[in-house]
Amino acid sequence: MKTKIITVFVVLAVLPFVPAVAHADEPELTVPPETQAQSENKGTGTQRKEHIDEIVVTATRLKTSEREVGSSVTVITADQIRQQQKITVLDVLKDVPALDVVQSGGPGTQASVFIRGAKSEHTLVLMDGVEMNDPSSAGRSFDFADLMVGNIERIEIVRGPQSTLYGSDAMGGVINIITKKGTGKPSGFVSAEGGSFKTFTERAGISGGTGLINYSFGISRLDTDGISAADEKDGNREKDGYENTTFSTRLGITPAKNFDADLILRYINTEADIDNSGGAGGDDPNNTADTKQLFLRTQARLSLFDDLWEQKLGFSLSDHSRDYRNDIDADHPSDLDRSSYDGQILKFDWQHNLYLHESNTLTLGIETEKEKAKSSYYSESAYGPYTSTFAEENARTSGYYLQDQIKTWNDWFTTLGIRLDDHSDFGTKTTYRLASSYLIRQTSTRLKGSYGTGFKAPSLYQLFSLYGDQDLEPEKGTGWDAGVEQIFYHELITLGITYFKNDFDDLIDFDSGTSKYVNVAKAETKGVETYLSARPSDDLTLRVSYTYTDTKDKDTGEKLLRRPKNKASFDANYRFLGKGNTNLEVLYVGKRDDYDYSSWPAARVTLGGYTLVNLAASYDVTRNIQVTGRVNNLFDKYYQEVFGYGTPGISGYAGIKCSF
Repeated sequence: MKTKIITVFVVLAVLPFVPAVAHADEPELTVPPETQAQSENKGTGTQRKEHIDEIVVTATRLKTSEREVGSSVTVITADQIRQQQKITVLDVLKDVPALDVVQSGGPGTQASVFIRGAKSEHTLVLMDGVEMNDPSSAGRSFDFADLMVGNIERIEIVRGPQSTLYGSDAMGGVINIITKKGTGKPSGFVSAEGGSFKTFTERAGISGGTGLINYSFGISRLDTDGISAADEKDGNREKDGYENTTFSTRLGITPAKNFDADLILRYINTEADIDNSGGAGGDDPNNTADTKQLFLRTQARLSLFDDLWEQKLGFSLSDHSRDYRNDIDADHPSDLDRSSYDGQILKFDWQHNLYLHESNTLTLGIETEKEKAKSSYYSESAYGPYTSTFAEENARTSGYYLQDQIKTWNDWFTTLGIRLDDHSDFGTKTTYRLASSYLIRQTSTRLKGSYGTGFKAPSLYQLFSLYGDQDLEPEKGTGWDAGVEQIFYHELITLGITYFKNDFDDLIDFDSGTSKYVNVAKAETKGVETYLSARPSDDLTLRVSYTYTDTKDKDTGEKLLRRPKNKASFDANYRFLGKGNTNLEVLYVGKRDDYDYSSWPAARVTLGGYTLVNLAASYDVTRNIQVTGRVNNLFDKYYQEVFGYGTPGISGYAGIKCSF
């Protein structure tokens, strides 16, 4: 079966070469949009709307029309974020197809995502090219708990293995966050919102640009008393507060038509109250976590030979610092602990885009990064003091990639890529990827598919800690998908369906027998993603999605934890009177398995499915003043994302925004 799948995609990739060469000098066989619209609707009395293709960057590392991308991509715009009045990126991601969100309590508690059933550390998170994954965490994953939406222009999610372009950590997919680039006359805003759980959010921003410079600045502050991280249903009453201050900026200069440079920075400083555990007795009134994160990137672009050769040179820094403090208290008179975790990634990248022909673009790149991490832990209990130190360790990875994009007759678009990564500990790893998209213009149909391989390097903790093993091999994965998208009624309705399958080998797991990390686990995930978007009128937009995901641990035959088999979402946005906007969001998450760690050995349990309804509305009182209001969990549904940990009930918020 695997050989047949590979053969099919190889044929899809090779076929475009022949007509691309044979017809390279022929004019495109297309009709201008205006003429085509008039011809197709002649005599119908209906003026067809010209289709505007979404431009995506993450799938190919180039600005590419979404219709030319064979990968499964979801784009979330700043307008959608504003319509739903989301505060955190985690909330924005919850209704993305085939992406599951899990958080251990309320605001500021640990939060993870799973793409198509892959592990959370198999998702690479980027912000303007900066790797956000934390090298000091056990699995080198990214914790979404502290990421606010301020100064974000769009979020692109690419599902399926993306190691060919992005190396390690991208075995399940990539989430790329793109910040706002200032344009036009200076403009800005200040806003304030308050509501349930004594929550207050203040934000401000300014942006603008000329032909020479562009700039955007954003700052936000969130304070909340929160909820008990350990579920209140289990007798936990102490609320866990949270504070978040985030600053973001993007500065750019274009001194010449063929040269520009950017400086991008985001700084996050948080303080969170946390609990000892989920379930009964998990409360702790003085267990706290302080986090500081810095993400920095400088980049320059140079175009030569009439834009035939484009170079992009960049440097990025990712710095993570986490400190945990848990003092003794009346309920825990003999328990005390302190811990700290520090990690850093330094990376240089140099990308070359060669526009060989309007039907062919070649991309070559080289990257080298150094990651380092250290941690310390100290505790006191009835068993006496305990100290554990993970001295600073580091690893270097250099990657070399090649990608070719081929366009045939403006209908068939194929992307092929290969990459070699050289890791300072385990050696080299080669990955490859193929994606193809074919347009059938007569029926407004698009066929798409991709096949790729991926890998995940062992984390520094898995390699060098007391429980580590320097002989660990990288985790390996293969994934493929195939789908179709259909447009109906003059592009008023779009329907899409995609089948996907992933196989993972040599997964790293902790072996309790040897107290070491070992390459032992195998897993597979497969399923179907469907979506429908409709625009019955200029003021009404509807979006519906459903994902079926079947996961299996190949060693035990059991389902993977915290991955629901069924997930669905519905979003309706309506603009009224030219000044108002309402948004209704419905999210359904089906049953999933988890572990109850209150006993040893931990027992496997099933978390019930749930449906959440969120409602948001805004109204422009004047040209510069807007009032907002939203209700989350409208019907006060009780649910758990992680066994033993609480989630917010019904909550309401109101605010005001002043623009200038």
